[in-house]
Parts: sequence; C-alpha cells; structure tokens
Amino acid sequence: MRWIENYLDEDVGDGDITTLSLIGNERGTARIKINEDGVVAGLEEVVDLFQYLGLEVVPLVADGDAAPAGTNILSIEGPLRSILTGERLALNIMMRMSGIATLTREIITTCRVQNPDVRVAATRKTTPGFRLFEKKAVVIGGGDPHRSRLDDSVLIKDNHLKVVGSITEAVRRAQKVSFTKKVEVEVESIDGAEEAAMAGADIILLDNMDYKEAARCAEVIRRIDPRIIVEASGDITPTNAPEYAEAVDVISLGWITHSIKAISFSLDVLEIRN
Repeated sequence: MRWIENYLDEDVGDGDITTLSLIGNERGTARIKINEDGVVAGLEEVVDLFQYLGLEVVPLVADGDAAPAGTNILSIEGPLRSILTGERLALNIMMRMSGIATLTREIITTCRVQNPDVRVAATRKTTPGFRLFEKKAVVIGGGDPHRSRLDDSVLIKDNHLKVVGSITEAVRRAQKVSFTKKVEVEVESIDGAEEAAMAGADIILLDNMDYKEAARCAEVIRRIDPRIIVEASGDITPTNAPEYAEAVDVISLGWITHSIKAISFSLDVLEIRN
C-alpha cells in the first residue's frame, strides 16, 4: 500500500539503526494497549502496517469500541526487528485517530441531548497527508466527514462572494456546475441567510454566529424553504456546541481534527524467542 510505504520511508529512512545494531533474528510477541479511556480508531490501518512488515496480528477489539484504560488492543507476533521498526508509526496513527474519534463521540453525545437528529461534522482543517485517516476517525466516532476535497460539493465562501458580488449571482453560477452537486453558501447575517434561501441554496452555513443569532437565521431560512439544510460553523468548540444543537441541522467543528488531544497507547514486547 502506497501510504504505508510513504510513511515508513518518512519514519525509517535508510534503516532503523538502533534496532538493526541491537537485535538479530529473534522472534517474539508484543501487545498494544490503550493507556486511557477512549474510542479506538486506526486499528485497521495498524493491522495493515504490521502485516505489510510480515507480522502476524490479532485485533483484540474493533475500531469504534469504547475501551477503558489498560485494555489490550492488538496482539503481534513475528520478527522483533519488524515489530520495533513499526512501533512508533503504529502508535502515532492510533493515538491521533483515536483522539479524533473520542472527541467526536463526546460532542455528539452532548449535542444529541438537545437534538437527537443533529449531525456533528468535520471540516477541511486537517493535516496534509493524513486527511483520509482523520476523516475516517470522525466517522468511526459517529460524526460526518463533510467535504474531503474541493470537488465534493460547492461551498461558496466570503472571498468567493467578494469576487462575484452577490449571493444570488454566485448561487446561479454554481447551480450550472452539475445537478448532482449540492450548493452550500456561507453567510454572516440574517440578510445573507434570507438571500441564500431565496436564491435556492441547498445548504446554508451560518458562519461565526452566536447560537441566538444562528437560531434566528435558521427560523428565517425554514420559513422560506424547510428543505434547506442549516449548518453552523466558526468558533464552535466542544463546550459551546450543544448550544447550537436545537437550532441547526449540522454543527461543523475544525476543532475535532486540529485541536484534539491524542489518546495514549503503548507497545510492550511480551515474549522473546531465539
């Protein structure tokens, strides 16, 4: 797999000189465990990584499982050189993906107390080269990945509007792209929300509004067309996200991919055989 080759090339370079100088042909077993409560994510990728390195692996949980601290996650068997060479890359993948999945699930749980149907979504504020895995972690946590790339759907933002001149004209142009592509417009006021709804936007993103203003905008939009999806984004955190849940259909947070706390994992060699 190309991603494995690329990440190993970045991490290993011309060789793991420590492992190569200290360890010969010994074989053994190791286990990865989670060191704090969290939602497991990245397990599938770590299995692929260790199998690529010629190791036998047995998952002990599944992606999406809520695991308490101390839970064994994965059993690994084979050449110890390969286990130790892949150790840090495997842990890094699981730490970041599990951090994203854990925070996503926590936010969804609190938001759905207010609105059982609200969606919690990511944004494109992701790590270059790791976006695919960050978006997957959001889904594992129960969230929506939102757009992954610029060709997924139309999202008309403030700088687009500065160039085009009006929301109505921007929507008109965007609707010519394809009947299969949703047209979303970012607005910053009630007037903008009303214009976007009248222009026929499929989704209206309420940007950088407090929850009271977002609620007023959502009411205006739904009076014009109740089929329009209302999204809130901008300066939304895990703390204030539940305040928006009653008013909108979607809450999107860059926070869940750019400001998460990684979950701690560790790999321990358990048995050594010559």
